[in-house]
Amino acid sequence: MVDQSSDKIDLFCSDLPTRFQPNIGKILVTGASGYIGGRLVPELLARGYKVRVMVRAIYSGYDALWPNTEVAVADAQDINGLKMALDGIDTAYYLIHSLRLGPKKFESADIKAARNFRTAAEEMRIKRIIYLGGLGDIRSPLSSHLRNRAEVAEELQRGKVPVTILRAAIIVGSGSASYEIIQHLVRKLRIILIPRWGKNRCQPIAIRDVIKYLVGTLETPETIGKAFDIGGSGILTYETMLKTLGEVLQKKIIFMSVPFSGIKLCAYGTSLLTPVPASITECLMEGLRSEVVCQDDTIKSLVPFQPLSYKEAIVRAMSREDQDRVYTRWSDAYPSAHELALKLHELKEGPAYITSYSLTTRKSAPSLFNSICKIGGRKGWFHSNWMWRLRGGIDRLLLGVGSARGRRSRSNIKVNDVIDFWRIEDLQDNKKLLLRAEMKLPGRAWLEFNIIEEGDKRRLNTTAYYDTHSLLGKTYWYMCLPFHHFIFQNLIKEIERRS
Repeated sequence: MVDQSSDKIDLFCSDLPTRFQPNIGKILVTGASGYIGGRLVPELLARGYKVRVMVRAIYSGYDALWPNTEVAVADAQDINGLKMALDGIDTAYYLIHSLRLGPKKFESADIKAARNFRTAAEEMRIKRIIYLGGLGDIRSPLSSHLRNRAEVAEELQRGKVPVTILRAAIIVGSGSASYEIIQHLVRKLRIILIPRWGKNRCQPIAIRDVIKYLVGTLETPETIGKAFDIGGSGILTYETMLKTLGEVLQKKIIFMSVPFSGIKLCAYGTSLLTPVPASITECLMEGLRSEVVCQDDTIKSLVPFQPLSYKEAIVRAMSREDQDRVYTRWSDAYPSAHELALKLHELKEGPAYITSYSLTTRKSAPSLFNSICKIGGRKGWFHSNWMWRLRGGIDRLLLGVGSARGRRSRSNIKVNDVIDFWRIEDLQDNKKLLLRAEMKLPGRAWLEFNIIEEGDKRRLNTTAYYDTHSLLGKTYWYMCLPFHHFIFQNLIKEIERRS
């Protein structure tokens, strides 16, 4: 069913000691459709602030997702769009990063985005920028990812607008990439190899504590123009983090220290075992080569609360998953520029190939739609699951998204959610679900489910759309065509049977 959980989100800042500041004007949240931004917006609204969210493309579901907010469509690579988004803004949260582009591309994209934002913020005369960066001792050698986070902070600080910088290490919470990597490794492996950098120290922080600091610094004038390290209550090695989760899950795992430390090989192997793709995993693992521990705790006196320990953070994350209350996920912002992808209705001449299957039933539209919305994820595709998993496995081997991404929620979906190697492009309650393919293809593909009223009966349709103009793309279509009848006809039969 359509996600109606936005009004039921558990707020993190209800016990925050800082208070609402009525003198703060409209707030811009960049990266609002991402993991951190998606959790921050409801907190600001709940505290009474006027919020504008910045996204790169508009979706019909944003009104329901962010009620009582303004939506600005802009790209940080386009300075003119940024000026429009920053018009009339008091304070801006800078939560933009290009990590999803992979280790070779994100650095230059991030610096250009920060430079554009600084310039636009100065021109529009906003009062303050709050930036969430990466933790790491700038006096020691840093990974390209952590060094880039520091360079972005420096770029933002070059302007006249005061910048508050928060530096965090691994963020642990339901839906975070780091947590999902650790969890899947521990659940799937009996023996875990620990490279040399697995002994490095880290100070992980819970997602709720990150949000508290983001809101707390906004409401504390003394933090304007200053930089702070933020972390959880404990310092651990990466090996200890894996062991702790193993203990929580009561799983016996053998940990073996190994002399090699090849990041690329480790990242690729890890990506085959977890939902997180190699491009993100490699950037995160690069950061593990550096010790990331808070150098000062000044923030604790300005925004005083007790952060969670790592164990408390993972227990809460597991609880959220068990309760099916994961509100945002790392996959919301991956792959890069997915929100700018061509939509089905934007094809000028329509898709080149279409195949459709249907059946008639007396079952109600809500019952059928509820069944449609359960496809994918851990429950699979109701029929021929091995074929869906095989396609996802091939995609992951080719460094695609694969099918291991699963779903954000077992019971609720919303526009922009991922379902295995698909993303929801359109959603009409009790009528329509349109999925856009994100696996590696020699063309573009969509899968649509429709429920059409026919008197006292309903017709359940599934339609596959494919658009290509290359010889390879056409060959791919005709190679798959013999399997379509078997897969899709059985799929809608199972949807009807389970409804």
